[in-house]
Amino acid sequence: MGSTDPDFLRATRASYDALAADYADWIRDELAAKPLDRAMLDAFAELVRAGGAGPVADIGCGPGRITAYLHGLGLPAFGIDLSPEMIASARRAYPDLRFEVGSMPGLGLPDGGLGGIVAWYSIIHVPHERLAAVFSEFHRALAPGGHLLLAFQVGDEVAHWSRAAGHEISLDFHHRRPDQVAELLAGAGLDVRARLLREPDKDGDYPEPTRQAFLLATR
Repeated sequence: MGSTDPDFLRATRASYDALAADYADWIRDELAAKPLDRAMLDAFAELVRAGGAGPVADIGCGPGRITAYLHGLGLPAFGIDLSPEMIASARRAYPDLRFEVGSMPGLGLPDGGLGGIVAWYSIIHVPHERLAAVFSEFHRALAPGGHLLLAFQVGDEVAHWSRAAGHEISLDFHHRRPDQVAELLAGAGLDVRARLLREPDKDGDYPEPTRQAFLLATR
């Protein structure tokens, strides 16, 4: 990764490098407040274990909380993130787990080596025209019968953030329609097996003004 990276990768990396410490503190307990999110992760873990429990990549792992949750469910999970500062935060929080710097367009992983992939609110920063290539990369890295779990916000808009937690950033959040994502997954050879749509939730410490989608697919 370097100066030849697409603009969206450079902007996303720089933004999360700036936000890493504040984001890790803020998001640490979020999963405990989301029982439906945990249910999808639990189902994913059960399916991966039934298929032989190959390695599981948490792609866009941020500070590592989902990687750690999957590890707690008995999966050999490791994390990949674009931001070196996020990876440093994850390694500090979970020193016994594996975390690596990497990007979705080129994972640098062997063909067919993964039993599962989780992309938990990480495809939200990928422009629409690049999403099919990302899903093809997921397909390449998954073993036959491997599982993919996606989480993203539902909608058609692209929200741009230029400031957060006192930091100057440049982040685009691509909201997506589940049917459109499912069509792209199918085009990459990934069959959607389950969907969950969660309604907006304006209560608690982690409010969400939009619907949230969770798609579970299989190679």
